[in-house]
Amino acid sequence: MWDKLKEQAKGLQQAQGSRGSSGHGSGHGRPGGSSGSSKAQLISTLKTQLTSLKTELKSGSYRDASMAMCALVAAADGQVDPAERQHVESLILQNDVLKNFPSDQLLQRFNKHVDQLAFNFQQGKTEVLQEIAKASKKQTEARAVVQTGLVVAGADGYVAPAEEQVLREACAALGLSPQEFGL
Repeated sequence: MWDKLKEQAKGLQQAQGSRGSSGHGSGHGRPGGSSGSSKAQLISTLKTQLTSLKTELKSGSYRDASMAMCALVAAADGQVDPAERQHVESLILQNDVLKNFPSDQLLQRFNKHVDQLAFNFQQGKTEVLQEIAKASKKQTEARAVVQTGLVVAGADGYVAPAEEQVLREACAALGLSPQEFGL
């Protein structure tokens, strides 16, 4: 999974190279680094790529779809315990791109979706995927929503099979190929 994500990150770096990327993530590796540090570097690379698009990611559809994606990743296994909810909330508040939006708006939308998923996972998932699909009109936003989901899913250094599955479903809702993201 991480190797696929590394390939995806490289492809996105190349695609976004003309946007003035500051070169983060290239040439900073250390020989003999652990796989944990390479996973951390990958998440850092994805965050950097999202940050490079910050000025383009200011629409309400990106905000709403990203919060739906965060909720879906958090509830991927069908439940969200309070500690996990709090952890994802802190990831949302620390995300540089999401600072484009007032934190109360972000948390209100995230928690609404988590509550829907906790109450009835299947019905909630259908509603959350519909919200995610609204970002499909702009490919930059659609890809950024998936990247946001990957950053949240990989924040603990591991992307669980259930998280991979909901990320694939989100790709389908957005009209994107899961293979583009190593899923």
